[in-house]
Amino acid sequence: MNRLYYGDCLEVMLDQMKQASVDLIYLDPPFNSNRQYNAIYKDETGRPLPDQIDAFCDMWTLDRETDEQIRKMPILLADAGVDSHVAEFWKVWANALRRTNPSLLAYLSYMVQRLAFMKGILKPTGSLYLHCDPTASHYIKVMMDGIFGHKNFRSEIVWQRHRGFKRRTAKQFPQKNDTILFYAQSADSVRFHAQYRPHKPDYIRRFKKDEAGRLYRDDVNPTRGGRRVIYLDETKGDIVDSVWTDIPPVNPRAKERMGYATQKPLALLERIIKASSDPGDVVFDPFCGCATTLEAAHRLDRQWIGIDIAIHAIKRVARVRLEERLGLVEGQDFTIEGVPRDLEGARDLHQRDPYHFQKWAVEQVDGFVTTRRSADGGIDGRLYFAMPDERDLQSMAIEVKGGRHVNINVVRELRGVLERDEAKLAGLIVLEPLSQRKAQNFGREMGEAGFLEVEGRVFPRLQLLTVTDILDGKRFDTPWAVGRHEPEPHLPGIS
Repeated sequence: MNRLYYGDCLEVMLDQMKQASVDLIYLDPPFNSNRQYNAIYKDETGRPLPDQIDAFCDMWTLDRETDEQIRKMPILLADAGVDSHVAEFWKVWANALRRTNPSLLAYLSYMVQRLAFMKGILKPTGSLYLHCDPTASHYIKVMMDGIFGHKNFRSEIVWQRHRGFKRRTAKQFPQKNDTILFYAQSADSVRFHAQYRPHKPDYIRRFKKDEAGRLYRDDVNPTRGGRRVIYLDETKGDIVDSVWTDIPPVNPRAKERMGYATQKPLALLERIIKASSDPGDVVFDPFCGCATTLEAAHRLDRQWIGIDIAIHAIKRVARVRLEERLGLVEGQDFTIEGVPRDLEGARDLHQRDPYHFQKWAVEQVDGFVTTRRSADGGIDGRLYFAMPDERDLQSMAIEVKGGRHVNINVVRELRGVLERDEAKLAGLIVLEPLSQRKAQNFGREMGEAGFLEVEGRVFPRLQLLTVTDILDGKRFDTPWAVGRHEPEPHLPGIS
């Protein structure tokens, strides 16, 4: 069955995917371009969120944990069957980049880890297409040569992603293309079908209709001394080469538009899938984002697997792309994996990865993990909402506590954050259910924070939800929340 995973693709590949189980991998990972992609999180009025979030952040930092992974990379490469000389090269290269471009090194470490595991899950006849921009494509290609083998490099595809006039840029030519690196698991057994472009209008005009309405033309070749009839439907157009100028970017007003700044057109994925897979094959996208790959695979009768680290993307994909556009039914046509369904699942997630649990909890209540901290560092995320007659979005500061022993001091500290922070409201999420006495004490302290009045309605300024509440569908009581698909029933504060 088709599967959509919530989580880091590295962890999902390690825990959930079998070796040699995938026919085609397409990945469009975050580029190392120091840009933040949060266009999908604008509300219907077009207002951007006041605070940057990390869901589409591709700014890379060489911290202690990443540096430790870099030092262990030769072991990982050896386990993936990569030649030992490549591992030695990595050590030298890492030492050089650590001093000259540490953010690029952090990005390369992230990608190399994942590419090594992708090689393992690819079938002997399989292929991998990596979509990137010129910022890091040449660095990535060097490591892909090492991981997959230089002889298994098939093509460097240049896709013209912009058309028409482009403004003059200072001291460089305008950038209008992306690069797609195409590698085979084995050049000797790779599955590949040549693709052809539609016939050009000038060529079609050379044909005429026969009595049955079929387009044909006479082909007279003196060197062969004869005449033959050529039918248009039996001829192929120009073969698709490595320069793709015939697939335009997604029109901002197109139905397939999902709000992602880097969304790729369906036609692009359809060409790749047709070229390197057959009906029934498994297509895998480890950074599925708005799930263009999944839709293209489904329309071409392939099985698919997609992974994304943002729960907002997973929910949006399931609702808009899979259910509304394709008419698929969860549990019947596809499954969503990795999202806690009960308290035990949430506990397990917290135990395995506390940060991922925190991220899940914030996003599950329609909030956004924030990169900007409050004065005391106690904010894990924000929930944004619109207020009448105010141009800018307002926010609820959210803190998540996963431990078993959450005391009244946590509430008092959050109340202090509310008083110092620019947020209108504050919310606390706790993993474990509260005892009756603790709930009463928390409710009393929260009540003293007061209320926010909006058009005759009052909202507790300090609110609390347990994970059980969240799994039961409850949400924080706010004015209309950005990112919430349907209005949620307003819930009273704890009393």
